[in-house]
Amino acid sequence: MSDTISIPTFHGNGAFDAYLAEPAGGDATAAIIVIQEIFGVNAGIRRKCDQLAEAGYLALAPDLFWRLEPGIELDPDVPDQFQAALGWMGMFDQDAGIRDIEATIRAARVRVDGGKVGVVGYCLGGRLAYMTAARTDVDASVGYYAVGIDGLLGEKQAIARPLMLHIADADHFVTPDVQARMHEGLDDHPRVTLHDYPGVDHGFATEFGKRRIDDAAKLADARTMTFFRDNL
Repeated sequence: MSDTISIPTFHGNGAFDAYLAEPAGGDATAAIIVIQEIFGVNAGIRRKCDQLAEAGYLALAPDLFWRLEPGIELDPDVPDQFQAALGWMGMFDQDAGIRDIEATIRAARVRVDGGKVGVVGYCLGGRLAYMTAARTDVDASVGYYAVGIDGLLGEKQAIARPLMLHIADADHFVTPDVQARMHEGLDDHPRVTLHDYPGVDHGFATEFGKRRIDDAAKLADARTMTFFRDNL
C-alpha cells in the first residue's frame, strides 16, 4: 500500500510531504527512510520505497526540496533535467534537510510503535545519510555513492550506530583522492563499513535509466538488506 502523507517540521512551523509505502497488512515493526538524490522523490525513489515495503518495512521518502519547490521530480537521463537538478542542489540547505529527516524519523517511529528506524540515501542522499548517522538518533544508516564525505570526517566521532557506505570506484563525482580520504578516515571506525565497487560510476544502483549497473546494484542492495536485517 502506498500513499502521500504530511509530516510536521521538527520545530512545528510547517509541513512537508512524504511518499509512504507499507507492507501488506500494515504490520511493519521497523521503518526505513529513503533519502532522495538531487532529482527529488521521483519514480526511482518511490520504487525503492515499494521494494522495502515488499520486504516488510514501512518506508518513507520525504520531499526534502519542499522549501525550494514542492514536488520536484526529475529524470537524470534528460540533460536539461540533470542540469536543473544540479541547480536545486546548489540552493538546498542541508542542515534544514537533516532537521526534516529527523522529523521523518520521529513520524516513522510513531507508525511502527516505537520500533527501530533506518535511513538509506543516494548521491546527495548518501551524504545526508552520513550526516543523519552523526547528528541524530537513527538506528542504522546506509549511503550509496555519497558525495563530499571527506569534508565531513570531523563528525565521525559522533557516529554511534551502524553506518554502511557503498563507494563507486569510477565515480566521477567522488574522485579517487576523495575515496582514499574516506578509507583513511573511516576504515578503523568500529561502527562504519565501506564497500567498494570496481569499475562502476555514480548512480549505479538507480532503479531506472542508463546509470544502473545491474550486477553491482544487486550486490550492494543485498548487502544493504542484510545490514538492515541485522540492525533494525
